Amino acid sequence: MSNYFTDTRRSRRRFLKLSAAGLAAIPASRVALAQTAQKVDETSEAAKALDYHSNASRVTNPKRKKDEFCHNCQFFQGKPSDAWAPCLVLGAKEVANKGWCTTWTVKA
Repeated sequence: MSNYFTDTRRSRRRFLKLSAAGLAAIPASRVALAQTAQKVDETSEAAKALDYHSNASRVTNPKRKKDEFCHNCQFFQGKPSDAWAPCLVLGAKEVANKGWCTTWTVKA
């Protein structure tokens, strides 16, 4: 017959080991997600609907002002120095920091 305290200690040890392994895996999973992030395809329906261009100098839309780029848009989820970062409008797919689309909104 097993002792209640011995079983409890074993369960606690197992829980702590599994928790430590899970916590250790978090940084690795973030790296894996960052490596598999998809860049927006300019020829996709969503990109065309928003007039997205990865190079804002190619934009012919008269609404675009000279200083409007993805890196200074509120939907750009990276640092301005990041070459590519997720965009909230385009389904968290990555956009170029020098890009532009019609949903551009100044960062607060």
